[in-house]
Amino acid sequence: MLNYFLKGEKGTRLRFIGMLLSAMLVLLSVFALTQKGLNFGLDFTGGYLTEFTTSQSVELKELQSFIAKNHNGEFELTAQGNSHFQLREAPSASATANSLDWQSAVTQNDDINAQVLSSAYIGSQVGDELFDQGCLAMFAAMIAVMIYLAVRFEWRLAVGSVVALVHDLILVLGLFSLLQIEFNLTVLASLLAIIGYSLNDSIIVGDRVRELLRVQSNNVLSPATIINNAIKSTLTRTLITSGTTLATVASVWLLAGAPLQGFAIALFTGIVVGTFSSICIAATLPELLGLSAKNYEVKVDAHTQTLLDMP
Repeated sequence: MLNYFLKGEKGTRLRFIGMLLSAMLVLLSVFALTQKGLNFGLDFTGGYLTEFTTSQSVELKELQSFIAKNHNGEFELTAQGNSHFQLREAPSASATANSLDWQSAVTQNDDINAQVLSSAYIGSQVGDELFDQGCLAMFAAMIAVMIYLAVRFEWRLAVGSVVALVHDLILVLGLFSLLQIEFNLTVLASLLAIIGYSLNDSIIVGDRVRELLRVQSNNVLSPATIINNAIKSTLTRTLITSGTTLATVASVWLLAGAPLQGFAIALFTGIVVGTFSSICIAATLPELLGLSAKNYEVKVDAHTQTLLDMP
């Protein structure tokens, strides 16, 4: 099989190399998930969330060092703007006392002169319920996708699309685990969006492959050549669609602020790997499974053939 791809067309070799690269990235992602896990946000773990503003612009690192002197537990400080900050604390027995200590410190300091806008507690039970419901929604979406692909495509193309979809989700989760980016409800929502986007990309390529296989009933062209031609004919449309979507997501990433940063990172990564997997996995795996024009030949019985041969 390796010699087949190495001796094939340039496009075939590139697709095979891309599939091997995807396999290595999936292994790396699974390793990161098993070793480091996901950095769940307060939406899932529960805890205290406090938003406050300062009278003047303060550097995030300086403010974080100041709060650390008046806070005995773990906390996460993020900047929502030059003078707007958000502090998250894990739930603990001393969390209430810690909140009073650091809030008094930042509000009474003349250089910071902070004003607390809101302070809320999110229970871990609510977080567990949200996580379960989110996972259930993603599972339901995957089942619906599998049913749709089973009806629409020949099983080899359907398997390629499902594997590409799982590949995209694992790589996004692996990135969040490797970089320990906060995983919250907005990121979970982006995974549902990635499922739809990746599926659309794979269907575009799969449809074109199926069309070209149907018109090649005489087997003049090899399956590899047909798949390469299908990718070439859809590549421009795919790149334009992905490029415009990436520009929009990048704008959200850079300009929408910290609350939507995780959502934008996940969606940006999902679009990139989704475009990649629709070519290197969704179109290549069916070829490895033996996809050919014979799978789309119309079979007729002897009586029908006799009628067709009659003048």
